[in-house]
Amino acid sequence: MGFGEVDVFLGVDVGKSEHWVQAISADGVELFSRPLGNDETEMGAMLAEAAGYGRVAVVVDMTSANARLLLGVAADRDVSVAYVTGLQMRRAAQLYAGVAKTDPRDAWVLADFARRNADRLHWVEVSDPLLASLGVLNGRDIDLAADANRSQNRCRDALLSVSPALERVLGSRLHMAGVRDLLAVWPTPTRLKAAGRTRIRNRIRKRSPHKATQVADLVWAALGTQTLVLPAEETWGEVISDLAGDLDRVQTRRDELADQIEKVFLSHPLGQLLATIPGFGPRTGSRTLAEIGDPNRFANSSRLASYAGLAPAVRRSGRTTNKTSRHPGGNQRLKDAMFWAAFVAIRHDPTARAYYQRKRAQGKRHNAALICVARRRCDLILAILKNKTPYQTPESTPHAA
Repeated sequence: MGFGEVDVFLGVDVGKSEHWVQAISADGVELFSRPLGNDETEMGAMLAEAAGYGRVAVVVDMTSANARLLLGVAADRDVSVAYVTGLQMRRAAQLYAGVAKTDPRDAWVLADFARRNADRLHWVEVSDPLLASLGVLNGRDIDLAADANRSQNRCRDALLSVSPALERVLGSRLHMAGVRDLLAVWPTPTRLKAAGRTRIRNRIRKRSPHKATQVADLVWAALGTQTLVLPAEETWGEVISDLAGDLDRVQTRRDELADQIEKVFLSHPLGQLLATIPGFGPRTGSRTLAEIGDPNRFANSSRLASYAGLAPAVRRSGRTTNKTSRHPGGNQRLKDAMFWAAFVAIRHDPTARAYYQRKRAQGKRHNAALICVARRRCDLILAILKNKTPYQTPESTPHAA
């Protein structure tokens, strides 16, 4: 549905057990305002009532778990859903009189802001089950990544409490399964010394065979630099062993989830297209696709870049020299995925690498040049997804004779 075809805007302030809905017609007439239970029957009745005034669009400021049922009911009844970002909502609320923060007022602001700025809204695609699955799986992967990072930091802190030398050797290698196995069995310097170098190497070798000898030698050298047994070493050892086990379970689950994400990603027609672009593996590709959703909701690549927070923000005031700076907003999950995809692309895609090197030659730092690469690839991504044509490596230009 185009924004010019909407007759009724339903602003919904989303809650856990109850929402608040405000209906406003396209010409600004307030139709009804009331609480709405997070219940399918109530939502269906409300949408049916609103449909009596014309074509309906639901406007929300979040698409999280609290709003899932509402989005599903709207999709089932072929009602369009528009998303107002948190930044848009905060700024819009400041334009209206009063400072009260209530559910009815927030719902009214959503509906009226959408009515006045329908061409600036992000229209949400909720009918694609594969995209919905990707969103769920990627959300779980992000949670597990945060858990892994937290367990790793705590484990490093615990290692530092018993042996700084050992932490320097093993702290940066906790991503290795063999190192996690080692700390789960012999988590303290005293236990590692009692185990001996050979047993340390054999323990690491079971799941990290290529680095076993090197890491075992480094561990043994680190153990020789400290003879003092620090207080509560055994207690710290129990903590280290638990954390190493927790980290291993999280990493194992992430590996299993990666296979599931890859399967869903490559089963989607747009995922198959996105996977042809250098830099987009199953994890970054699935995150990118899940956040973009329907590519047709972006009129051009500039809209996509702005949505991802990759478009530079111009700063100019009076006679001040024009400058551009990093965009402070945007979809951070999409921005991160495209940043890492650009990071990989400059190593494997000659076109991306040449553009990166040109930006570096202009004086940009590494991260700024990567953002430029990611921004430029918005043109490529949107063209491929809209035209449904796979990426083709540009043929090298023949040298002049």
